[in-house]
Amino acid sequence: MLERYAPILLFALLVAGFAIANLIISDVLGKKRRAIGKANPYESGMDPIGSARVRLSIHFYLVAVLFILFDVESIFLVPWAASARWLADHGVGQLVFFEIAAFVGVLAVGLVYVWRKGGLEWDR
Repeated sequence: MLERYAPILLFALLVAGFAIANLIISDVLGKKRRAIGKANPYESGMDPIGSARVRLSIHFYLVAVLFILFDVESIFLVPWAASARWLADHGVGQLVFFEIAAFVGVLAVGLVYVWRKGGLEWDR
């Protein structure tokens, strides 16, 4: 049983060894020039203004989490859309359509709830 996974284990060890060897070689052979501006943060070619430790409202993070949540859930619609014709040809198209409609309905109810509670207003 273990001999079936031996090539995968060997490949993983080779990849890890290659990565570690590259890091060590670049550290040993690389140039060690220290420049004044090298340690400064890079802000799209502009000098940074103010502190990087800006406090943001919790609403900003809530909107970000809600965006990720709805984005990931909407990705579940892609396989259904890609296989809709095959599902219709095999006689389960209506059943799957109503299941997807229920899924989208739950998403819509969640979105309306968050919208009415003011969860999408992160700048308040």
